[in-house]
Amino acid sequence: MAFDTQETTTDPLCAPARSIGRPIRTGNAAIDIAVAIPDDFRLASGDRLGQRQIVGRLHGRVGAPLVVVAGGISAGRFVHRTETNGLGWWSGAVSIRGPIDLSRFQVLAFDYAPEAAEGAKPVTITTQDQARLLGLILDHLGAPVVSAFVGCSYGGMIGLAFAELFPERVEQLVVVSAAHRAHAQAIAWRGIQRRILQLAEAAGRPEDGVALARELAMTTYRTAEEFADRFETTAPAAAGQAYPVCEYLTARGKAYRTHTTPARWLSLSDSIDRHTVTPEAIKTPVTLVGFTSDRLVPIDDIRELAARLPNLFRLVEAPSLYGHDAFLKEDEAVAAILRAALKDIDQ
Repeated sequence: MAFDTQETTTDPLCAPARSIGRPIRTGNAAIDIAVAIPDDFRLASGDRLGQRQIVGRLHGRVGAPLVVVAGGISAGRFVHRTETNGLGWWSGAVSIRGPIDLSRFQVLAFDYAPEAAEGAKPVTITTQDQARLLGLILDHLGAPVVSAFVGCSYGGMIGLAFAELFPERVEQLVVVSAAHRAHAQAIAWRGIQRRILQLAEAAGRPEDGVALARELAMTTYRTAEEFADRFETTAPAAAGQAYPVCEYLTARGKAYRTHTTPARWLSLSDSIDRHTVTPEAIKTPVTLVGFTSDRLVPIDDIRELAARLPNLFRLVEAPSLYGHDAFLKEDEAVAAILRAALKDIDQ
C-alpha cells in the first residue's frame, strides 16, 4: 500500500528525526521518523522501556508502496547508505534498481528497542513487543497496511510476530533465516554469550565482554567449511598465542566492542531465544527462505514452519558457504528471491 508524504529536509541522506506531526519529505530523500512511545506502553513482561521514542527511517520514492525491512540484532534503521553511516547494513539488497528497488518502493527500517543507553538495565522484550513498536511508527505515518515485510534473522522473527498480531496490516511476508521458535543448540550458544557479558560487566570490563561475546557469535554465524578454507591451522610459537583464526575473531570483536552495550545485547539475545509464534495463526502469504548450512536456524526448523503455515507462497532452500550470514553474502541468490517475491506489488 502506498501513502503520500511531502518533503522539506535539506540533507538528502541524513535528515533530522521528527517526533510530532506527519513526516515531511523533499523528493526521494531519506528521513528519520522519531515516534513517542505512549506512557502506558508496557512490554509483555510488564517492563517499561527506559527510552521515550522509537526511531525508524524512510528510504525510497515518496508515495510508493511501503516495504518494511528488518535484519539481525545488529541491524537498525540505516539499511541503505548514508553520508554519515556508511553503506548501511543491507545496501546490497536495498538500493536504486536493486532487489528492493528504492525507485519503486518506499522502505521503512527501524531501530530495535531497547536503546544502547549507558547504565541501562536489561529488559525482557519479545518479538511481539518489537512488532507493536513498529505498529506505532506505521500509525504515525498513516500507513495502515504495508505491501511487504522482508525480515532476515531476528527481523524475520519480528515479521512473523507482526503478521500473527496484525494480519490485516501486512500483505505479504518474506522471511529469511528465521523460524517460529529458537533451536535449543542456538539457545545454548547465545546463553554462553550472555554469561560472558554478565561476567565482564561484573568485572568492570563491559566492552571486553562485548568483544569476546562477539567472537563467539562469529563462530556460530559462519560454517566450518568457510573457516577451513580461510584459515591455516599452523600453531603459534608458544601456548597462549593466537592462531590465525583467533586473530580474525579478535579483530571482529574489537571492531564491535563499542557497537552496543551488554544490557542491550542481553535483552535482544534473550528476545531471540524466547521468540515463539503459532504458524497456523499466520494467514499472510509467506515466502520462506532457508540455507542448508545455517546452524543457528537449522533447515529442518524452516521446513517445519513451512509445513505448518496455512498460506505458504514459496519455500526456497539454498546451499551456502556462509551459514546464517548467507542472507548478507549470497547477493545473487537473495536478489533473485526478493525480485520474484516483490514483482507483483502494484505501483
